[in-house]
Amino acid sequence: MASFSTAAAATSPATDKLLEAGGISIDRLPMLHVVFDRMATHCADSLRQMSASPAYFSLSNIESARIGDVLDEYDGNAIAGVFYAPEWDSRILIGFDRDFIFSMVEVLFGADGSEPPIDEERPFSNIEISIAQAIFDRMAKVLQNSFGQTQESAFKFERIETRMDFAIIGRRNNLSVVGKFLLQALNRGGEMFVILPQSALNPVRETLTHASGDASPSDPRWAKQIQTEIQRTAMEVRAILEERLIDLKDVTEFKVGQVIELQATPRSRVKLECRGQPLYWCRLGQGDGHYTLRIEDFIDQDQEFLDDILSR
Repeated sequence: MASFSTAAAATSPATDKLLEAGGISIDRLPMLHVVFDRMATHCADSLRQMSASPAYFSLSNIESARIGDVLDEYDGNAIAGVFYAPEWDSRILIGFDRDFIFSMVEVLFGADGSEPPIDEERPFSNIEISIAQAIFDRMAKVLQNSFGQTQESAFKFERIETRMDFAIIGRRNNLSVVGKFLLQALNRGGEMFVILPQSALNPVRETLTHASGDASPSDPRWAKQIQTEIQRTAMEVRAILEERLIDLKDVTEFKVGQVIELQATPRSRVKLECRGQPLYWCRLGQGDGHYTLRIEDFIDQDQEFLDDILSR
């Protein structure tokens, strides 16, 4: 493993990945609140066509979080729907927690709210899953209408999941934007959550930055200065020759002077990463008494993720 410092190049395709590693600042995306508020309205309008009792949606929170952390929070207590956006070439997830599902069952079957809410920890029934599926079918149109004024995009409902470890829309440690909505119906409550991978927002990030009708022209001199300072920032990168999984038992038995054999050879590819973000595949070499790296290819994280799943 080798470590050294370098300045980020303006034309490098790795620039976006380095910026993404720091996460999206929600405060810098004012239109995202508008999109989610619009989504709450469209959800209420869509469900109004399915039942006589009104259902109200309100946006409760928007936050940045890692996909795996959000899924773990709802594990065993929610039903998730996976949607694909062709224009973004990305998948997003909408989930309903247990109280949401139980409340919608009562709303859709004509209950009047006189009976106490269901408070039972059990697997979801076939009827409850079917109701969730019917709502997810409508959510594709809700998503399209919500993002329509930001960027036209179709959303295709792909599948339903009751286990959060199967609700895969990207690497679990990837950053995402999470919108949480409260449902109110028949004096009942519930929560709906929407997970947007940070990479999915890249095509519309600039649009989401400007409030509707309130975009102000940027100062070119200030923008150039910011760009110059960013390019001068020193970043530490790591060259990884090999990674492997080792049992904790073997680790505890390591001794000073012990030789650990590697499967890598001088012809093996070396992974170059920065701030935990894989950037390039390289070849190891030597020159003037130093190890060298020759960059060969850009790392496709989505393909790496699929290869990792298939190899398990």
